[in-house]
Amino acid sequence: MPTIDPFERHTDRYDRWFESHRAAFESELAAVRSLLPGDESVSAVEIGVGSGQFAAPLDVDLGVDPSPAMLARARDRGIVPVRGVAEALPLRADSVAVALLVTTVCFVDDLDAALAEARRVLRPDGRLVIGFVDRDSRLGEQYQEKQSSNPFYRDATFLGVGELRDALLAAGFGDLTFAQTLFTDPTELDGTDRVESGWGNGSFVVVAATPS
Repeated sequence: MPTIDPFERHTDRYDRWFESHRAAFESELAAVRSLLPGDESVSAVEIGVGSGQFAAPLDVDLGVDPSPAMLARARDRGIVPVRGVAEALPLRADSVAVALLVTTVCFVDDLDAALAEARRVLRPDGRLVIGFVDRDSRLGEQYQEKQSSNPFYRDATFLGVGELRDALLAAGFGDLTFAQTLFTDPTELDGTDRVESGWGNGSFVVVAATPS
């Protein structure tokens, strides 16, 4: 079971980050949106939905999370809340067209199990979209330096792009596509950052994959 205490105790602090880093948040949203299917009517779930900060503007109606406090916030944002963990999703097989994980993979207890579950609940023609801070980027290095003093990231396991790519391939995903943003320190942005394909330069990376 993932550690949920920081998210239960510091829910307001979690939400304030999005308010005080609006330009960075909008850049991350744009990067995730760039790899989502264009049809907003498809069934989608965000795994590790948190307070619904990403799911709501991305029109993802269903959210799974282990934290009751976060799910309550997500419900307030119009998300259907389901309590559960990424490694044992309370969803039927082949039931969703899109599975979304944003800033979640660093918190799962078992990455391989989480990816296997995502593949199980996805339809054969579905798409998995993962957004995360690259461990090897400048921002990723900053997060690691301050990890012990941050209540959210204290128990996180940051991933590099290559590590996640290998895990996706091992889990039976293929057709990997990458996008990146946050080429500038989030605190220095005076407007939304650009989104480019690939990875290696931006701190925030999004990868889309399909069951193979």
